[in-house]
Amino acid sequence: MKPYLFVAPVLIVFGAFIYWPILYSVWLSLHRWDFLMPQPDFIGLDNYRVMLTDAQFQGALWNTLLFSLASIPPKLALALFIAVQIASPTRANRLFRSIYFMPTVMSAVAIGVIFDWIMSTEVGILNRMLEAVGIDPVRWLSDPDLALYSLALVEVWKGFGYDVVIYAAGLQAIPIALYEASRMDGASPRRQFWDVTFPLIMPTTFFLLILALINGFQVYTFVDVMTQGGPARSTDVILYYLVRVGFEAANTGLGSAVAVFLFALLIGITLLNFLTIGRKVHYGYD
Repeated sequence: MKPYLFVAPVLIVFGAFIYWPILYSVWLSLHRWDFLMPQPDFIGLDNYRVMLTDAQFQGALWNTLLFSLASIPPKLALALFIAVQIASPTRANRLFRSIYFMPTVMSAVAIGVIFDWIMSTEVGILNRMLEAVGIDPVRWLSDPDLALYSLALVEVWKGFGYDVVIYAAGLQAIPIALYEASRMDGASPRRQFWDVTFPLIMPTTFFLLILALINGFQVYTFVDVMTQGGPARSTDVILYYLVRVGFEAANTGLGSAVAVFLFALLIGITLLNFLTIGRKVHYGYD
């Protein structure tokens, strides 16, 4: 009995702030409620039918997928490249890791405001630099074909520093003897990377991939600060759609259905990764 008493405070906190909200969201997704109704009206799976047949939701889901595909591979590749350069535990490399990590702890709202100015078509410093070399101004945030990828670029800038630190820790865990053995076999630095570093860093890459997918499907702040879902809904993502229908339109049942769908989608994507990529990840140095 005593062990349960020790963990009871944690279970109470988790139950009150995690498990109960999840179960209540599932319950609300089966009802119609707009905050003003005295009692939610049970409508079964009707909210899910409305959600899945809504063209705006389908567009938001597609935009979220594009955002993840545009931001995750470049972020992981850039982080691994930089981590390889600063993996050795020298004083200078520790300083560089701190510098790269700084955007991760910065406010996303502040970053969004700064990049909104940097990418401004009229006064943005990015276009001023392009004009200096004879390139016409680019509509980074006002072109429907470019706005989503501009947001992905900001996401890469903010998030790659965390990946650099994790990659650097993973690289330091690789035994030096493996590199010495590969050099004795005549392996070039490039061959060492693909035959030693890359396979042994796969567990770290898989971990960062899962985190990046979860974060990518929950992007909201940059959209809200920089584009508000525009232009022409080209940056309307799932969470922005959820806030719009669940809070601005006061359709709590539909908003809860979107939240439950996103929760199930992330679990499904994570399990799919474990069943596919995860099976090819080898832990250890055998």
